[in-house]
Amino acid sequence: MAQHVIFAAPFFMDATLRFLRGASRLLDVALTVVSQDPEECMPADLRSRIAGHWHVADALDPQQLVDAARQLEGQFGKAVAYIAALEQLQVPLALAREALGIDGLSPTAARNFRDKSRMKDVLRAAGVPCARHALVGDCASAESFTECVGFPVVVKPPEGAGGKATFRLDRPQDLRQWLQRYPPNPGHPTLFEEFVRGTEHSFDSVFVDGRPVWHSISRYMPSPLEVLENDWIQWCVLLPRDIEGAEFDPIRESGFAAIEALGLQTGLSHMEWFRLADGSIAISEVGARPPGAQISTLLSYAHDIDLYEAWPRLMVFGEFDPPSREYAAGAAYIRGQGRGRVRDITGLDEVQRRFGSIVVEAKLPLEGQPPSDSYEGDGYIIVRHPDTDVVQHALQQIVSIIRVELQ
Repeated sequence: MAQHVIFAAPFFMDATLRFLRGASRLLDVALTVVSQDPEECMPADLRSRIAGHWHVADALDPQQLVDAARQLEGQFGKAVAYIAALEQLQVPLALAREALGIDGLSPTAARNFRDKSRMKDVLRAAGVPCARHALVGDCASAESFTECVGFPVVVKPPEGAGGKATFRLDRPQDLRQWLQRYPPNPGHPTLFEEFVRGTEHSFDSVFVDGRPVWHSISRYMPSPLEVLENDWIQWCVLLPRDIEGAEFDPIRESGFAAIEALGLQTGLSHMEWFRLADGSIAISEVGARPPGAQISTLLSYAHDIDLYEAWPRLMVFGEFDPPSREYAAGAAYIRGQGRGRVRDITGLDEVQRRFGSIVVEAKLPLEGQPPSDSYEGDGYIIVRHPDTDVVQHALQQIVSIIRVELQ
């Protein structure tokens, strides 16, 4: 008899649909979906593989998640798993699972991952290196923190995701302007962080029953914050083929310790961290969910696996076969220059001529398309090759050749 699995997907975005398709391919699973989008918005090929659907007004409301699950359980039996790939869903979904008696990430652990201030408190208590921080609910606290750590500082929502509403303040004048524009509110405090200087990376890892079984390391070129602050920058993510060297020992030690301290038992986590000039590291933040920014796709290409199916298998059955890294892989994110809608894309023919043989996936903006407000940009090109230097060179060339003109 098929096991009932519920997938919470507020909206049918491209990344969400990939994970849904992966879950729909699991054998002996009756997959149902809870969403704010109506069932008719789901692609027909996927809709035909879904056992059931329940529409909710707000997928971030734990009670609506509970009510939807009970309706679906009435039709398809007790759910063995209730999963979601979206970071904002992890706390409400954990609360819903607890109410329904379904195993999974606990509400305490979900809050540890979701609340970035709480996360850093947990990490510091565990001896894991991370930036100094403070929750700021008034002007005096903001000024006190900057006096303590100095400028620059980074300000962000405690429960942010994808770099949204994240700013760097470089001097007292920036702080004064920020305080005037976004007056601190004790009821909704802002997270202030020490600005960490170094190269930014990610650390993705899989835990099964509290034990680390696999990890991956990538590098951002440049950091997402720099990309957000400069809307003209076209940037890259690189997954080097060889990550077993001693230079990555510090993040392996601290990264696994961080995940254990935060409370993940079984699942995939995505961590952002910095390597400082002296070789030490500092962890920025961690999410108890699959990575965004096409990194899940890069992981699939680098390891010759389908992570979009491997992740739901891990979450439903607690199974993960650690893959070897067969390739280096990378994504070049292309972003519009100027203001307005996409007018023209130049450089594609040259990129195709020089690097077409190693391009494995691309999503290009269309003429007339409005510009994206995401740091991911308006499109991407993914390359793969056994030699890391070949991939890194291709990425650097692609972002220097291609131009997306807006008007």
